[in-house]
Amino acid sequence: MSHVPSVSRRFAAMCGHGRTTAALLLFTLLLATPVLAQKQGGTLRITHRDSPASMSIHEEGTISVNAPMMSVFNNLVMFDQHVRQNSLDSIVPELAKSWRWSDDGKTLTFALREGVTWHDGKPFTAADVKCTWDLLAGTAKENFKLNFRKGWYANVESVTVTGPHEAVFNLKKPQPGLLALLASGFTPVYPCHVSPREMRQAPIGTGPFKFVEYKANQNIKLVRNPNYWKPGLPYLDGIEFTIIPNRSTAILAFVAGKFDMTFPFEITIPLVKDVKSQMPDAVCDISPMNVAANVLMNPVAPFDDLDMRRAVAMAIDRQAFIDILTEGQGDIGTAMQPLPEGRWGMPKEMQQTLPGYDPDVGKSREKARAIMAAHGYGPDKRLKLKLSTRNLPTYRDASVILISQLKDIYIDADLDLVETAIWVPKLIRRDYQMALSQVGNGVDDPDQNYPENYVCGSRTYMDYCNKDLDALVSRQSMEIDQAKRKEIAWEIDRKLTQEAVRPMIYYLRGGTCWRPEVKNMSVMVNSIFNGWRMEDVWLDR
Repeated sequence: MSHVPSVSRRFAAMCGHGRTTAALLLFTLLLATPVLAQKQGGTLRITHRDSPASMSIHEEGTISVNAPMMSVFNNLVMFDQHVRQNSLDSIVPELAKSWRWSDDGKTLTFALREGVTWHDGKPFTAADVKCTWDLLAGTAKENFKLNFRKGWYANVESVTVTGPHEAVFNLKKPQPGLLALLASGFTPVYPCHVSPREMRQAPIGTGPFKFVEYKANQNIKLVRNPNYWKPGLPYLDGIEFTIIPNRSTAILAFVAGKFDMTFPFEITIPLVKDVKSQMPDAVCDISPMNVAANVLMNPVAPFDDLDMRRAVAMAIDRQAFIDILTEGQGDIGTAMQPLPEGRWGMPKEMQQTLPGYDPDVGKSREKARAIMAAHGYGPDKRLKLKLSTRNLPTYRDASVILISQLKDIYIDADLDLVETAIWVPKLIRRDYQMALSQVGNGVDDPDQNYPENYVCGSRTYMDYCNKDLDALVSRQSMEIDQAKRKEIAWEIDRKLTQEAVRPMIYYLRGGTCWRPEVKNMSVMVNSIFNGWRMEDVWLDR
């Protein structure tokens, strides 16, 4: 990095700071200016699939919290809510009105908006930014009970305050992709003056809607923030989520007119057809999800053996899952979301050379049976185990298919259903033999996926640790040239697949339906977590 000014300019260009502060402010004002056709008022009624453990986005890893709570908060920066594919190019200002990188790429300075208040009337300042990242680093006086995204910010040495409206991120090494992490719906700014314990029960934000109440197994209610810092927004008076765990019941209620929108991505492709047949004017979006069903194998006997894990990976007929569950509309991929919606996916010809990705499933299973036989298993001595999964339809349905496929390689599995509130803690404790889970990445970027899910000390749920892979993860993170960075990301992906670390089964596609009266709704194609600010959604009724 001998040409420091050149590096700085490249950082600025990549991360959106080529625009002037004035242009950014103008852009934000244009976004916030009401159009005459838009209407104020009304409560948006949405079904909800289950009862979350808490209301704290930072302490949860599920869309069950992220979708209702994202509109309570703001980030420093955010992915444009109406650009369907998230990228560095679609990042816009939010609580930060502008930002700048240092020449060496190791300091990122945010100029913050003035006059923003928390929902309880206290002023938002740079101290709140520092407090949030102290919590994420685990260095606050009272820390998070669960810290899902600590690994995202391992490269942040510290956040310092240089004035009431300026916060500086000091990095250990350059990281061009940091802005993408900051733009995720999983990265709200929390207030200094409210404890993590209180945020779990009654969160306070700066966002377009204020939290009213959460009643387990009943509802989550939000109300319009009349003092929102974006003039004229939000349009809605409120948002109400009604918890209906049974998907068929929720769909029937939507079709009957009791709700304006179904829970995001929750409707299967066959069920979207049913909705449209009963309610032809419904708007139904079927989008790819940066979410993959995957197999977890606790690395104790027999899955402490790499060959045994590979045998399971080679038994999977991925296309069968897609044909049965999504009528052919799912995607086969490895650790990063596949192309074209995913920006970092491995080319198909490269993917098909990896264990379990040969299009000839019969040949792969023959190899898997040979591995099982070498370990003493066969038609007369079958491996018996429990397959744990979360008690939600998309998990259950895929688990039934996996159990059927495993029989072909002498594995008999019984289904163990686990309720949402205890699902992640169970995985963290490694309290399972084999599990079918879903990995949902908050950002379509290697800097989020690999550090969170695969590096030493991350939440692989199988205590995977490979120092050589960690070095590659660090190397790609520092790489400014995005084409070179992609090649390193593919190399990491190959290693993970070859070592059968959380073998991906298939990437889901999910349906979201809303009534025609719901306007200005957009659904992201490479993250289910980043599109629910809802500040400019309105009801035409």
